[in-house]
Amino acid sequence: MSFPINLKYTKDHEWISIEGNVATIGITDFAQKELGDIVYVDISTTGKALSAEDVFGTVEAVKTVSDLFLPAAGTITEVNPALEANPELVNSDPYGAGWMVKMTVDNVADIAELMGAEDYEKLVA
Repeated sequence: MSFPINLKYTKDHEWISIEGNVATIGITDFAQKELGDIVYVDISTTGKALSAEDVFGTVEAVKTVSDLFLPAAGTITEVNPALEANPELVNSDPYGAGWMVKMTVDNVADIAELMGAEDYEKLVA
């Protein structure tokens, strides 16, 4: 399993990458393995201001549907358009082409409070 050190992680198995005040968010390699084959990603929160830990969408696998939780407060600005036709990108490339949303973060300092790769790896071990 992969845990890129340049990302931050949540207890709910989302990852976040930040550049300035723009964040990219997806689910971790661990999460996609636990879910199995992903068949649908439903995110309809574009343009909405949400709080940290709010549900921003769902991901549907063959056997289950799982909520997606926002790692930090902010406004969803973009949903990965490739996931509509190819939701399996979340399985094949969770930290790259399988990203889920981009958002403007309200307080970038909140990101520092999330887990680093080493702590996340311990959580899922």
